[in-house]
Amino acid sequence: MRPNLHGLRVTLKLATSLDGRIATASGESKWITGEAARLAGHRLRAAHDGILVGIGTVLADDPELTVRLPGRPVDQPLRIVLDSRLRTPATARIAGPNTLILTAVAPSPIGGAEIEQVEAEDGRPSPKAVLAALKRRGVGTLMIEGGGEVAASFIAAGLVDALEWFRAPILLGGEGRACVASLALARLSDAPGFRRLAVEPCGDDLWERYERV
Repeated sequence: MRPNLHGLRVTLKLATSLDGRIATASGESKWITGEAARLAGHRLRAAHDGILVGIGTVLADDPELTVRLPGRPVDQPLRIVLDSRLRTPATARIAGPNTLILTAVAPSPIGGAEIEQVEAEDGRPSPKAVLAALKRRGVGTLMIEGGGEVAASFIAAGLVDALEWFRAPILLGGEGRACVASLALARLSDAPGFRRLAVEPCGDDLWERYERV
C-alpha cells in the first residue's frame, strides 16, 4: 500500500444506501448495512493504526470505535476525534484511554482522552495538520469512518488514498444525509478520481474497493 505525501495511508470507509446516504433526514443510521458488512468493517479497523471520526458522529452515534472480532483479541487502533470546539461529552464512550481529540482551540480535559490543538482552517482542524500530528505519533495507516464533512475535507485536500464502500440495497432519497458533504466543484474535470479494484457481495450488501487515481 502506498502512503500519501504525508507518509500515511488514508482510507475512507463508507456504509451507505444505494444512493450514497449514511442516515435518514432525522439522523437514523443503525443499521444501514447488515451483519456481514459490519464484521468486515471490524476487520478493516483491525488493519489500521488509527480510526478517525468527526464530532458530529460522536454526538449522533456515541460510537466506541473499538475492534470487536469473534474468538480473538486484537490490538486496538488509536481512536481519533476531530472536535473543533471541544464538544465531546466527558461521558461519551470514546472519551477514555487510547483516544486522541484534535481541536482548533486551547486544550481542556475531557474524560480520559488526550487533547491536542492543531492548526486550523476555517475554524476546523486542518486535514494536513491532522495527518502531521498522527504521523508524529507513529500512525501509518488511518481509516476515516465519518461523517460527511470530515470525508469532504480530506477528499478536497487530496488526502484520501482508498475507499472501502459498503452499499445496502435500500434507497433513502435526497433528504437523507450524504456520505460526502459539498466539494464545491465548478467543473466535472475537478472531481477527484478513483479506480475500482474489486466488487463483491457481502451478505445482502455490496462491498466496493477503490484506489485514488
